[in-house]
Amino acid sequence: MHNPCAIVPVYNHEDAITTVVDALIASNLPCILVDDASSLRCARVLDRLAQREMVYLIRLAENQGKGGAVMTGLREASRLGFSHALQVDADGQHDLQDIKRFIEQSRRHPRAVICGYPQYDASVPKGRLYARYLTHVMVWINTLSLQIRDSMCGFRMYPLPPVLALIESAKIGKRMDFDSDILVRLAWRNQPMLWLQTKVHYPLDGVSHFRMFHDNVLISSMHTRLFFGMLLRAPMILWRRWRA
Repeated sequence: MHNPCAIVPVYNHEDAITTVVDALIASNLPCILVDDASSLRCARVLDRLAQREMVYLIRLAENQGKGGAVMTGLREASRLGFSHALQVDADGQHDLQDIKRFIEQSRRHPRAVICGYPQYDASVPKGRLYARYLTHVMVWINTLSLQIRDSMCGFRMYPLPPVLALIESAKIGKRMDFDSDILVRLAWRNQPMLWLQTKVHYPLDGVSHFRMFHDNVLISSMHTRLFFGMLLRAPMILWRRWRA
């Protein structure tokens, strides 16, 4: 069975979220909005959107961070009976015209995580663009593989059973470290992944919640944890690759 939905973590993106929801509904994709303790103004917009068919709203009393909100949405998607979930950012940076491509690839390859491989335009902050390359290298080291082409793009379709099994058994980063952390840990479990090129624009409503110092510290700490986790798993990873 292939019964997908979308999960959109929302934190004060009241100016962009309606456009995102419109695109999801136009693609016939139900969406779960996770209000990560947004402002009253944003909460009112989400309340209006939740009155539409195919839109579900979960409201968190305290801010959990992007990863915490996504994991809440994944659990809710499973509870509602969905089999797959498309993670989409609320700020409009993802190319929403690609939604149907993600759905189709997921339908053809239901066991795989369908990951967005970002193609940036001139709007991308250069500091963040260059910093991504350091994360790419650390991810390749921590997986002993070049399998993960880009771990930081939050536009991806998850098959729910293996992803829920992971988040219920491992401590995954709850903030901006989430996107890389979960892909590396899925790779350790030999999870199939496929990549779709997709355009990325920064951002529709001009709001970014990336905290340059704090989030870079979180990401660095994540890479350190994953490195030592890789060392423990290296024999199994290499043996599995040798068999393949």
